[in-house]
Amino acid sequence: MEIACLDLEGVLVPEIWIAFADKTGIDELRATTRDIPDYDVLMKQRLSILDRHGLGLNEIQEVIASLTPLEGARDFIDWLRERFQVVILSDTFYEFSQPLMRQLGFPTLLCHKLDVDQTGRVVDYRLRQSNPKRQAVVALKSIYYRVIAAGDSYNDTTMLAEADAGILFHAPDNVIAEFPQFPAVHTFADLKGEFIKASNRTLTL
Repeated sequence: MEIACLDLEGVLVPEIWIAFADKTGIDELRATTRDIPDYDVLMKQRLSILDRHGLGLNEIQEVIASLTPLEGARDFIDWLRERFQVVILSDTFYEFSQPLMRQLGFPTLLCHKLDVDQTGRVVDYRLRQSNPKRQAVVALKSIYYRVIAAGDSYNDTTMLAEADAGILFHAPDNVIAEFPQFPAVHTFADLKGEFIKASNRTLTL
């Protein structure tokens, strides 16, 4: 059996923190794992900025409620689910994901949790496990799935390397340049083509 593992933000939906930065006008919040490879450094920076500006989960959720998946993402997920098992492996948080996952038809999502106090202040975050995307692929391979993975950022590259086939999608030039071993595509039509090429079965569009 084959299973598809996808990143969420930047692949299927907009980058939530960038959308929040645009709404608040706080440019520092535009940093993502495309820019800062160390997720702990990135999240501590984000939490510090939120504290400094008196912003919390409620304000972030208001922005998320206004977002929609990237054009073509729902059709792609529907196409993929007809041909593969599908799991979303994301460094987002369950407290963020519900409105966007509903629009994608609720594919399986493995991500993280936030610690939020009674006022809505985000006080900390809890990773599902260390190096969670790679470890999820390791686990899926241990139960004899063949894994094809796609992502766009530094935090996806260990997942892509561990998978039987890895694909960069919507990745920035710096990530593509540093990881030339992965095919890089920028449209859902081309991503379908890469999944077909990576499969060990005969598939069609």
